[in-house]
Amino acid sequence: MTHFDYIIIGGGTAGSVIAARLAEDPTCRVALLEAGPSDEGDPRILEARAWMGLLGSELDWDYVIEPQARGNSTIRHSRGKMLGGCSGHNSCIAFRPPDADLRRWEAQGAAGWGPAEMAHFYEKVRERVFIAEPPGTNSLNEAAVSAAQAVGLPRVAFANNGAFGPGAGIFKLNIKEGIRQSASVAYLHPLAELPNNLTILTGTQVYRIVLDEQNRAIGVDSSRGRIYADREVILCAGAFGSPQLLMLSGIGPAHQLADVGVRVCVDLPGVGANLMDHPEGVIVWESVRPIPEPISQYWEVGVFAHTGVDPADAELPDLMLHFGLMPFTWNTQPLGFPTAQHGFSLTPNVCRARSRGTVRLRTSHPNDVPRIDFQYFTDLEGYDEQVMVEGVKLARRMAAASPLRDWVARELAPGPEILDAAAISEYVRRTANTVYHPAGTCRMGAVDDPAVVVDPQLRVQGVENLRVADASIFPSLTTVNPAITVMMIGEKCAQQTKDDRLFPTFASDCGQCVASETE
Repeated sequence: MTHFDYIIIGGGTAGSVIAARLAEDPTCRVALLEAGPSDEGDPRILEARAWMGLLGSELDWDYVIEPQARGNSTIRHSRGKMLGGCSGHNSCIAFRPPDADLRRWEAQGAAGWGPAEMAHFYEKVRERVFIAEPPGTNSLNEAAVSAAQAVGLPRVAFANNGAFGPGAGIFKLNIKEGIRQSASVAYLHPLAELPNNLTILTGTQVYRIVLDEQNRAIGVDSSRGRIYADREVILCAGAFGSPQLLMLSGIGPAHQLADVGVRVCVDLPGVGANLMDHPEGVIVWESVRPIPEPISQYWEVGVFAHTGVDPADAELPDLMLHFGLMPFTWNTQPLGFPTAQHGFSLTPNVCRARSRGTVRLRTSHPNDVPRIDFQYFTDLEGYDEQVMVEGVKLARRMAAASPLRDWVARELAPGPEILDAAAISEYVRRTANTVYHPAGTCRMGAVDDPAVVVDPQLRVQGVENLRVADASIFPSLTTVNPAITVMMIGEKCAQQTKDDRLFPTFASDCGQCVASETE
């Protein structure tokens, strides 16, 4: 088939959700296009404990970033290249977005995306996705939580009820009996039992979105040739892939498209701007004994705290630390810092980092990776840097507190001689990593905002029959790991798409309302 009602580009965290939900209508022909292979039956992907083996593999887009003036230029940004996308490639940490984050989205022009409206879509995700604490934890994880309590943070259960504050606890994970509950596992498996009106084309790279003379999206050019969409194209290629495909299709900042020889169809300056991430530092200790079982995915404890760097931003924690059951020395060992056979790590990251970067085309060829420049630690106030320094200090206080101190043989990186703020900052920025949460490059907001790419119905400005639904539409970062938020975006996009078909005037005029098919 070359004609479908809906074409979804990207079979990842949002795309899998949208495809499954749209195909619930047997009269709709839905095509889901994924550049990578299927994940079904592949233990490398499905066994949650093996997730770090995917990084840098053939199942990883493995993006290289541009040189960073104040950060680590060697960071490799892993993105899942398989059915399930990054939900098939991540550590399965499962958070509902805090209500305060969603209120911030509303204030930034995302009408209809507040806590009350989005609670419904979280429940829709929970219909499909299993989320729970690991069935068992180990004594080192418990020591980390107790150490956080010893330095003044409460033990919390991460209730996923919208309320959120400082504390330490065992993460909720979308893992069931050791198998990740990715978007593809939860919404599409088993593939043999999918409805006949849903066609999944793996190994299919999309080169550009085809627009007609009225700037309506009518299909895509792909490695399988041209495929037509009689109703809509929905772009779910992620914070790097979605702006890249828009720009390759002539939708983006006009002068930058012209510079690489792309014919401009729609001058949309916000495409590829507003690139955000959770930058991450790392402190590593050698342990006095091997890490005990059970282990679910090696990063099972989270710590959230207020640093006080910006007293005006105190509604939510501004610092998060992941506790790792390993010496995480990927970025420290190449710089000469020691490692050990047994150890553990704390990785402070900035919950709502203020530095902003860009994604730009390198050339007009779809196989050439874009220029990805995060501009880490370049916010003018130095906020990101200061939060990270406070994170190192908190991590050290935890390691010095009982009972975690009973596990410490020595600090491997940065080492006890790195004490003052300037030295800590220099170390953190040189060895920084990412929590793999790029977002914001097709920002959602009010249609009168010139920096906005999609409206609250996720429709691309200046183009008909084209939506974007993935982390690229985030107006601002969520405080927490965003995978479940992206699944919620998939649920909401599917509902909006159905509403536009059934109630086109209602859906286009009322961004804050959600119609059901029975209304």
